[in-house]
Amino acid sequence: MSGVVKVLRLQNFQILRQLKLEEALLRASNDNWFLVNDGTPDPAIVLGISGKPEVMVHEVAARKAGVTLIRRFTGGGTVVVDSDTLFTGLIMGVDEVPGLEPFPRPIMKWTEDLFKPVFGKYGDFALREHDYVFKDVKFGGNAQAISKRRFVHHTSLLWRFDPDRMALLQHPARTPEYRQGRPHHRFITPLQDHVPSRPHLLDQLTASLGSAGFALQEASLVEAEEALARNKICGTRVL
Repeated sequence: MSGVVKVLRLQNFQILRQLKLEEALLRASNDNWFLVNDGTPDPAIVLGISGKPEVMVHEVAARKAGVTLIRRFTGGGTVVVDSDTLFTGLIMGVDEVPGLEPFPRPIMKWTEDLFKPVFGKYGDFALREHDYVFKDVKFGGNAQAISKRRFVHHTSLLWRFDPDRMALLQHPARTPEYRQGRPHHRFITPLQDHVPSRPHLLDQLTASLGSAGFALQEASLVEAEEALARNKICGTRVL
């Protein structure tokens, strides 16, 4: 692999803006991008494109707590995010990875292999269904969209979490088999218990693309936002 990946580093950037930006980069850019964002300033609950808030969220309690509900443009489950959530977003052409098929599972598996040298240093890392786990506890959730041989694969990583905010999620009817009926707070683990530095972790994840053979090119928010003006479809919105 020898393609160029533009790297956009963000700090405390609103997740609503990040999702809209990622959607625009998927639909209205031909470049490869890797976004890293250390936290979002305001707590939010982000649902997948088909997620139903009345089923997934204790809505009254969430709104009373001042937690914004957002629907994103990708599939996947419902996540609580805040200033202690780390975000990555990988937007690429499928053809940049030789042999990669434009379907969710192969792309998910490719990211497992891509990031294993990083996460594998800190625990028994694996991809379980749509989640990144250490052994049988989740620390990262993934979601994807695929369009015209381009894909976005984005991840929310739990550096630390607030149990009260996690309790705003209802227990879903369908859960990963490995969850084994555990309540949310017993099913997840904070990365702060495993990894010494959150900025260093984001640097390591970025460097993994270089190790995979891509040329990394630092980019600005202004450059990335040029895609917003060109994008005609936006499925990301506040509920």
